[in-house]
Amino acid sequence: MVEKRIEITGLTKKYGDYVAVDKLTLSIEKGEIFGLLGPNGAGKSTTILMLLGLTEVDAGSVKVCGIDATRYPLEVKRKVGYLPEDVGFYNEYTGLQNLMYIAQLNNILPDKAKEAALKILKDVGLLAVKDKKVESYSRGMRQRLGLADVLIKNPDVIILDEPTLGLDPEGVQNFLKLIVTLSRKKGITVLFSSHHLHQIQQVCDRVGIFVKGKLLAEGKISSLAQQLFGKNTCTIEAAVAPISQKEECAIKPLKELKEKVKQIQGVTDVLLQENQFTIEATRDIAPELSQFFVNAGYGLHYLSKKEYGLDDIYHQYFQEQKSI
Repeated sequence: MVEKRIEITGLTKKYGDYVAVDKLTLSIEKGEIFGLLGPNGAGKSTTILMLLGLTEVDAGSVKVCGIDATRYPLEVKRKVGYLPEDVGFYNEYTGLQNLMYIAQLNNILPDKAKEAALKILKDVGLLAVKDKKVESYSRGMRQRLGLADVLIKNPDVIILDEPTLGLDPEGVQNFLKLIVTLSRKKGITVLFSSHHLHQIQQVCDRVGIFVKGKLLAEGKISSLAQQLFGKNTCTIEAAVAPISQKEECAIKPLKELKEKVKQIQGVTDVLLQENQFTIEATRDIAPELSQFFVNAGYGLHYLSKKEYGLDDIYHQYFQEQKSI
C-alpha cells in the first residue's frame, strides 16, 4: 500500500467573506514531487500555512505524516522542512555557523550537528564556501543554504514556496536539479508551490492547478492532457515531395499514402491538403513517420511536432474558468 505523506480533505479558509481556500482535497505520496501551480493570490501560501499549523482551519482536515496539523502543529514541524521564497540568515555568521545554529535549535548535539552540516553543505554544493560569511553569498547560494537549513533535521516532507524567485536561469536549473536529486536519493516528499509552469513541468511527478482557492485539476501532465484534449495528445505536421519522378521508384500517390498513415498504431486522424499532412495521434510517432515517408519514396520539406504540455493545460483551464 502506498504511504501518504500529505492528506488534505475539504480544507477551507476564509478571511471575512473572502474564501482563500475552498474545500481543497488532495493527497501526496511518499517520495513524490508534487507541483501546486497557480497565479499569485490563488491560495497556495495559505494552504501551506495550514499544512504547517501556522493558521487556523475553518473547515476540513489536514494531516502530514499521519499527524493532524491543526491539533499537533509542533509534531508536524519536526517532520517538515519549509523553504519560503525569501530565507533569513544571520549575515555575520558563516554558512557553517548558520547551519550549526539551526541544528542546535532542532536538538542535534554539537558533534553530530557539525558532521551532519558538513555532509549537507557538500550535498547542496556549498562546502567550498562554508567558512565565508553569508552576507557575501549570492541569491542562489542563499537559496542552497536555505535548502541545507531545511535538510539538517532530516525531514520526511519539504515544502517549497516559490523558491526560485530572483535566481538567474542557470541558478534555477541548478536548484531544480538539486531538488530532484535529493528527493530521489533520500525518498523525501516535496510540495513545490509556484506560478512558473516550465519549472513545475521539469521536476514534478504530478501537478495540481490551483485558481481562486480551488483545485481545478490534479494528476500527471499526460493524463491531464488526455482529459482536456482527448486521446490526441500529439499533433504532427509534415510536408512531403517525391525524391525522384522516375517510374522505377514506384512512388505511391499521396491519397494512398494517407490511407497507409492511418494504419500506423496510435494515429487517430489524418488530414491531407496538397502535399501537407496533419496527423493526430495518441503518442509521438514522428521518428517512424519520417522513416515511413522516406520508404515510400518521398522526402520531407519539414516535420513539426506539437505535444500538449502544462502550458496548454493551464491556459485551457483558465479559459474554462472565465467562461463559467
